[in-house]
Amino acid sequence: MYVPPHFHEIRPDEIAAVIAAAPLACIVAQTDEGLVANHIPLLAAPDGTLIGHVALANDMHRLISDGQEVLAIFRGEDGYVSPNFYPSKPEHHRHVPTWNYQVVHAHGAISFQHDDHAKRAAVGLLTRAHERRLNGARAWHMADAPADYLRQMLDGIVAFRIAVHRTLAKSKLSQNREPRDRQGAIAGLRASGQPALAERMAGCLPNRMPGEG
Repeated sequence: MYVPPHFHEIRPDEIAAVIAAAPLACIVAQTDEGLVANHIPLLAAPDGTLIGHVALANDMHRLISDGQEVLAIFRGEDGYVSPNFYPSKPEHHRHVPTWNYQVVHAHGAISFQHDDHAKRAAVGLLTRAHERRLNGARAWHMADAPADYLRQMLDGIVAFRIAVHRTLAKSKLSQNREPRDRQGAIAGLRASGQPALAERMAGCLPNRMPGEG
């Protein structure tokens, strides 16, 4: 991934926020059949390990060797930025359209787990995180499902963990624009129905280094 210095995201809290807000990762790996990509929700454990599970019918766990390096891509907020958003445009018209976005690339070794304990842990951790966020005190629990049905569902999955050894993150949020144009882009995105991206931009300190990503 091309990452100019002014778009290089190094804030741990911001990287964690992108992963938490956009958990559906694209896991990419090289196999004997070529590149494969699977879109799977992942959860970051406190130690940085990524936890997930895949359907038993999915050849991912057969095509990718245990311990092989994979790339998990988390794509955060993104959106089109029009030159019309910039207050300086009428003065010189030296602006072109661009696209702002946040993305995290996590490189690590994947290990597949077929035992019942690992599968229950993966499902439990993922559902707990998302159910609490969505339903609060009314969150669904694994114990809510009949035991025989849950067993059937667990028999149909394979758990896995990715031990991350390298993370590369990018926040392309108009840091290379002068303050008034950056504020104009934030206002333009809010007005065009993209408040989440606007808020990410507002939370990133200005950086006047030149260049585009």
